[in-house]
Amino acid sequence: MTREVDKVTSAVEAGLDRMLESGCSFADARFYSEDRTRRITIYDGNLEGNSSNLEQGIGIRVLFQGAVGFAATANLDAVSACFDRALDNARAAARLLGFPRDMGKAQPAHGEYSPPVRQDPFDIPLTEHIALLKQIDDRLKHPAVAHRYVTSLYQRRRVFYWNTEGTGVSRVSSNIFATMTVMAPDKDGRTQRRSHNLNSNGSGSRGFEWLADPNSFAGHAERIRQELAEIIAAEPMTPAKRDVILLPGQGHLQVHETIGHPLELDRILGYELSFAGGSHVRPSDIGTLRYGSDKLNARAMLVENSPGTFGFDDEGTPQPDYLLIDKGILVNVLCSRIDLGEANAKAGREVVKRSGGAARAAGFYKTPIDRMTNVCIDPGADGNLDDIIKATENGVILDMPVSWSIGSNREHFHFGCEIAWEVKDGRRTRVLRNPTYQGHTLEFYNSLDMVGDRSTWRLIQVPNCGKGEPNQIMEVGHGVPVMRFRNVQTGEKE
Repeated sequence: MTREVDKVTSAVEAGLDRMLESGCSFADARFYSEDRTRRITIYDGNLEGNSSNLEQGIGIRVLFQGAVGFAATANLDAVSACFDRALDNARAAARLLGFPRDMGKAQPAHGEYSPPVRQDPFDIPLTEHIALLKQIDDRLKHPAVAHRYVTSLYQRRRVFYWNTEGTGVSRVSSNIFATMTVMAPDKDGRTQRRSHNLNSNGSGSRGFEWLADPNSFAGHAERIRQELAEIIAAEPMTPAKRDVILLPGQGHLQVHETIGHPLELDRILGYELSFAGGSHVRPSDIGTLRYGSDKLNARAMLVENSPGTFGFDDEGTPQPDYLLIDKGILVNVLCSRIDLGEANAKAGREVVKRSGGAARAAGFYKTPIDRMTNVCIDPGADGNLDDIIKATENGVILDMPVSWSIGSNREHFHFGCEIAWEVKDGRRTRVLRNPTYQGHTLEFYNSLDMVGDRSTWRLIQVPNCGKGEPNQIMEVGHGVPVMRFRNVQTGEKE
């Protein structure tokens, strides 16, 4: 490995020097020495899927006369030619340029990052992986359960980064995702499900030992099968305006779709309109927009145990921890270096001072774009879940998404959830099935009036955030506490 990296380093350094000599204002290179995945799926006790993938290659990006050119190759003997193709692409793009791009200035960065891992999942025999998932499947068996599904996904990436400013950094990513799901028809014949995803309190290691710890994952099997039995026997939710208490299993997707995505700077600038939509946020809103109540504090957080923590982004920027929303006011966005100049020009003032370390690419053959990292909600001071329930006269507790529909500019939303618990006069009463809720983003967050303490905060992993053309699938994390929102439209009319 060291000899291979040394060979690539020499070729990259020569290519970077040559790009400066050719008139480029900036160039960088990312070498994925290893990009490995494995997915295992057990369905109703049978091994349904076992797939693995290994990729290696290098991606080159250059900035020429304000235009970006990108090229990639899996042939490590063709690095010089890859630089040439990137420059040719930039020259072609310069003839069609809309807004000239500018990387600004940054201090060279140097360093290495790797997450805490005790047992590398790729060192564990396949038989042991399968045995663990089958043990969990056995625990999901119940007379009320029609189908069972258990899956695990492992990822390991080793990435080296260099640029013409003298930055040279490397990082290792090690991710484990796991889901267990039970399904059964309700009395109306509609399929219901209850699931649990591997999550944490944000601390701990990211190796196989995390998944194998019964308290982390397997121990939730009995709970979700029992809750499924309650769901299929429950009455459907009737439409009404109620207070909504979101558990982290649902709150993380609410944050993902209506805070994370609309605060990606490239989306704010309109670069996602033809694929996944835009944002209701304008560059001039940064620093002034009231996004939510004083209870809302959202940040791009550094979390020890999260797929959204990576040390250095794909522009070599050290990953920061910073507020996005401070006491309800939008103060910053998720951004990379390359979009800052355009955002400030369109706002007519400096609204973004520096990169948020959010330039991320899904592989060596993908160009970096603005992505979520760990978009989290700070814990509050309103107690634990029981305290929030006791303070609620008429509401519902909601957990885990089933469906979601989001406005093209993230200005409104509709979610369906796996389960609801009715709350009456400060007490949790009965389970309701087919729960839904909807609202307008700013109105919804301004109705936030209770935020749970650190004991309610969970880091939920998302393995499949999609964005970009061509599409890029990225892994992110969302740490969220229990949250209560007032007077929300819930349920569906028949």
